[in-house]
Amino acid sequence: MKKLHDHYFHRAKQENYPARSVYKLQEMDASFKLLRPGLKVLDLGAAPGSWTLYAAKKVGPSGRVLGVDLQATDTAFPENATFLQADAFDPGPEFAAHLERLAPVDLVISDMAPRTTGQRVTDQARSLELVEQALALAGSCLIHGGHFVAKVFMGPDVKAFTDSMRGAFEKVKTAKPKSSRPESFEQFIIGLGFKGLPHHAEE
Repeated sequence: MKKLHDHYFHRAKQENYPARSVYKLQEMDASFKLLRPGLKVLDLGAAPGSWTLYAAKKVGPSGRVLGVDLQATDTAFPENATFLQADAFDPGPEFAAHLERLAPVDLVISDMAPRTTGQRVTDQARSLELVEQALALAGSCLIHGGHFVAKVFMGPDVKAFTDSMRGAFEKVKTAKPKSSRPESFEQFIIGLGFKGLPHHAEE
């Protein structure tokens, strides 16, 4: 197990990514064809910036990526990517202005996680709440046919939530990338082909 962790850690350093989490997005991109040149991407929980960097590389000069996180990062980003230290769910004028210029977006990705308490039930509930907030935000800015990816801690309420997403997307999948730590109880919810949120979900 330690060898597996070392592999992804060292690979990230060799490839100039600040965190090993980049390979989770890379695996999901390979499986679900999430990114291509010219897309506009919103990255929630972006620090330290690996997902933003990978997305910026895949969308190329004609695409745009906006990353936002409560935490700061000293990662250097290319010209087609912007990082803001802000609360995406309580947006100040700077984030709101950037999102207005970017929208509608083709893809919303979220690697957000709550501050863990060590109480699994509590952590799961808080994780799902973040995903619900991410989906609500995606519903306000995602283009018809766009995609949504969010990390969630596995728990008894996740299936009901993914089932509820089926009315908003053509397909809803779950995945645990090989690069996730084996002991982690995270998984990713992938919504493909956005159709629009039901009115009660938007509220």
